[in-house]
Order: sequence, then structure tokens, then C-alpha cells
Amino acid sequence: MKFSLFIHLERISADESQQKLYDEFLQLCEIADKGGMHAIWTGEHHGMNFTIAPNPFINLVDLARRTENVRLGTGTVIAPFWHPIKLAGEAAMADIIMDGRLELGIARGAYSFEYERMIPGLDAWEAGQRMRELVPAVKKLWDGDYTHEGEYWQFPKTTSAPQPMQDPHPPVWVAARDPNSHDFAVANGCNVQVTPLWNGDDEVESLMERFNDACEKSPSVPRPKIMLLRHTYVGGDEADVQQGAEEVNRFYNYFGAWFKNERPINQGLIEPLSDEDIANHPFYSAEQMRTNNVIGTSDKVIERLKHYEDLGYDEYSFWIDSGMTFERKKASLERFINEVMPAFQKDA
Repeated sequence: MKFSLFIHLERISADESQQKLYDEFLQLCEIADKGGMHAIWTGEHHGMNFTIAPNPFINLVDLARRTENVRLGTGTVIAPFWHPIKLAGEAAMADIIMDGRLELGIARGAYSFEYERMIPGLDAWEAGQRMRELVPAVKKLWDGDYTHEGEYWQFPKTTSAPQPMQDPHPPVWVAARDPNSHDFAVANGCNVQVTPLWNGDDEVESLMERFNDACEKSPSVPRPKIMLLRHTYVGGDEADVQQGAEEVNRFYNYFGAWFKNERPINQGLIEPLSDEDIANHPFYSAEQMRTNNVIGTSDKVIERLKHYEDLGYDEYSFWIDSGMTFERKKASLERFINEVMPAFQKDA
């Protein structure tokens, strides 16, 4: 099982310097590269200080000049916000600039906050349909001389300009949860990204079952890869681990508030939650985060990840977004690289 870093800029307060946040983002990515991680993933979001990521290709191209070995992935671009010709061309150009290190992750998107600003009236169902039309169209544009007559896009014979460096094209990943999404991804020769979010390992096992079922339905397609994305914190001792669980719990309370899209938002920042709001959440808690997400000392983290490896996951992505300070994120990532990853080396 390979390991990667999943990361965005997080701006919690208007007092935080955006340039400083980007410098910290770069430092964490450089640690991941030098530490032997397989990939770095960063996504696309708009108008949200919670995850500042207006165009992941810009970040990845910058990272390509600051790193040496790590693969660089979009985790993920939001399908309905892209025209197929635009996505095919920008991804291909990024792949050339990045010397063939691009991994292209695509999703339908999750936040109604973004839908109502980018494509008013869009809902999750239509966003999923747009993704299903976009993915095969991008692949055919990379092949070239492709005419498209779809429900959402129509265009005459077109070839992606440029075409990607990787042959036949960069690996394509689809974010999947329900069985139909797994079926679509596998049938179209795409790798699969999954996250159980705040749910426990029963969901991790169920997601793998959905993937395996999809593979059985498409026996003529070579088995793609599957990546598991989880919030991860490697603590130095019991008190540190507990603090990490409390911080991840606070993160998920804000995640849920953004998802519900009911609180006032000013200057890209959501109205702060009180300690009472967080304590009274009906199903988020620090204890649940510690039990369900991968939060513990290095030995406990290794034990959890060995189970995921045994289930058949090809890649585990360390989701570092958490609202923690840079210093705490850095310490956790370094413990993961120095104390956890060696347990998975082939000669270990």
C-alpha cells in the first residue's frame, strides 16, 4: 500500500496571512516528497476560506518545480464547473509542465454553496450526470478528432491541444461512494477514490465491497486502483492524541456547517461555531473521531492501516486538513513518515 498527502490551504480567521498559509502548504508538501510519499493531492473549491483551492493545476505546477519524485494529483476537480475541452487541454498542459506526474481526480462536488454560485439551480444528481458525461469525453479528446453530442455539452470534431505527456494519458480517478459511481468508474477504466468521512471502519469495508462488486461486473476491464482518504493524526502521547481528536471534531463541525449551507458567510468565512454548538452536535464528538478516523500513536495507526492494506486498498491518503496549527500538522506528518511508513516497506 502506497501513501499520499491530501492537503488544502485552510483559512480559519481573517487575521491569517494567505501568503503565509501557502508557504506552510508548500513546506508540508516538500516534507511529503522528501519523506518518500507516493503522491500529493489537492482539490478545487470556490469562495470558501475553509478550503482555498480555486484551481488545483496552478498549485500542482508550482509543486512540480519544488518536488522531485512525488506524483501530483487533483483531489478533485469539480466536473460540472469544467467544459470537456477546457479540462482536457489544461490537464494535458499541466502534465507536460509536470514531466508526466499528473494524476487527474474528478468528482461531482459536494457543497451546495458552490453549486448555487457557479451554476445556479444545480443539484447533486445533475452534477453526477455531468461528471458521467465529462469523464469519457476528456479521454476521447486526448485521443483526438472527437465529436461530442451530449446532454450538457456539444461540440464539433476537436482534439485536445496540447495532448498529455503520459501515454496514453494521465491516470483518471473518480470519487465514488454509491455503487453506481463505482460501477461507472470501473467500467470506464478509472481508478477510484473513496472516503468514509467521519464514519468507522465498517464503512471502509463496505466501500471496498462496492469496488470489488463493480470490478466483477466489468471483467473485461483491467482492475483499477482504489485509494482510501481518511483524516489522520499521529500523536506523540495520549494527551496529544486526545487533542488531535478534539481538533478533528471541531473541523467536522465546520465541515457539516458548510455542507448544510445555512449559516451566514462573510468574506469567505462562515459564522463561528460556539463551544456549545460543537459540544451539542448530535453525532460528532471527539471520541467518535478518535474511534472512527485514524487518530492515535504510531503503533495504533500502523495497526489500523495494516487492516486497510489487507482489505486491498492500493493507496492510503493522509488527509491533513484539520484546523490544527502548522506546527501540529508538521509534527504529525513527520511521525507518520518516520514511524508509520517504515512498517509498510517491502523489506520491513
